[in-house]
Amino acid sequence: MTEALQAHFKRHRFPFEIIAHAVWLSYRFPLSFRDIEDLLAERGINVSFQTVSEWAAKFGLKIAHQLRRRSCGHFADTWQLDVMVVAIKGKKYWLCRAVDANDDVLDALLQSRRNKAAALRLTTKQLKDQGAASRVMVTDKLRSYSAAKAELISGVEHRS
Repeated sequence: MTEALQAHFKRHRFPFEIIAHAVWLSYRFPLSFRDIEDLLAERGINVSFQTVSEWAAKFGLKIAHQLRRRSCGHFADTWQLDVMVVAIKGKKYWLCRAVDANDDVLDALLQSRRNKAAALRLTTKQLKDQGAASRVMVTDKLRSYSAAKAELISGVEHRS
């Protein structure tokens, strides 16, 4: 944690490491606040689920922003677009997923077309969610991704 983020945790009963860990658990995994209370109790930390809920409401955005920024610097400098065909009620859709180097799904988008507008929408959504442009973008050989990359993120290396 940075010094600026540690300053927000002053005047709390628990140290910032415990608060940050509880909030991280709530954002990183699909756990309820009661589950987090139980996990902390196993480590000998007695805290109520209401307190964890208040911590998540108060510090959640700050910690999530820092986690996203930290993840961009460590492993999200390369992401690839994984595309597969999905049939829903007999209609064909394209499921596009942005996957990082650790095979974590960064984003997913279901689209009915594979054209420049769809590629722009996916790339814009990924840039907005990630907060920064990646160093390398890996896609299949569809030309619409090159056109979208040239329009939005021309400085990024594109591999197909």
